[in-house]
Amino acid sequence: MIYSSVLSAVVSALAAEAIDNTSKQAWQKLYEPGSEDGHDLATLGRSVSQGEISRMDADCWVYARLHSQLSPRHWHALVAKYSTHRVSKVQAVAGLHPLIASHAPKLFIINAVTAWAIPRLKGADGKRSTDMIVLPAEFYDVNRWDPEARPERTRRRWKKGIDDTLEEMVGEALRHAGQLLEFEGLSLQSAA
Repeated sequence: MIYSSVLSAVVSALAAEAIDNTSKQAWQKLYEPGSEDGHDLATLGRSVSQGEISRMDADCWVYARLHSQLSPRHWHALVAKYSTHRVSKVQAVAGLHPLIASHAPKLFIINAVTAWAIPRLKGADGKRSTDMIVLPAEFYDVNRWDPEARPERTRRRWKKGIDDTLEEMVGEALRHAGQLLEFEGLSLQSAA
């Protein structure tokens, strides 16, 4: 077994994107289009366990498979939630906010999706890595997201609704990813 769960497969595959490694595409040599069994990831899993290819190759394979097979909605949800790749995370946020149905104004929705995808980091000014997106502390003030200054209760309700919708998308995406990886022959535990 390469991954202990669907979540570990997703996180590991998304982390592989952030690693600058020119050999990331080595897994493509193992791909056999039109393979009779159609379970290419199972073959990949055996290759990793036998030391024929690296875990990085497996992660890149899973990344490519998920990216091509998941709906854009599900792909964006996973990337926004779990990726550390700056450009991909920003693109995912841009792909998600138009999908959110809410009575909140557009600026509020965009900011709520961004805050969900890029949560405030603990520590001195949230600084961790130069590759991490760190937003200023004042960004997370929901009072700034609504120029019409509606009641705080309304803003909290909007934010919770948006967060709940995004978490639901992530749950759906992990279920679909699990089904895909299972079909491909990887044995995984549940997404939770």
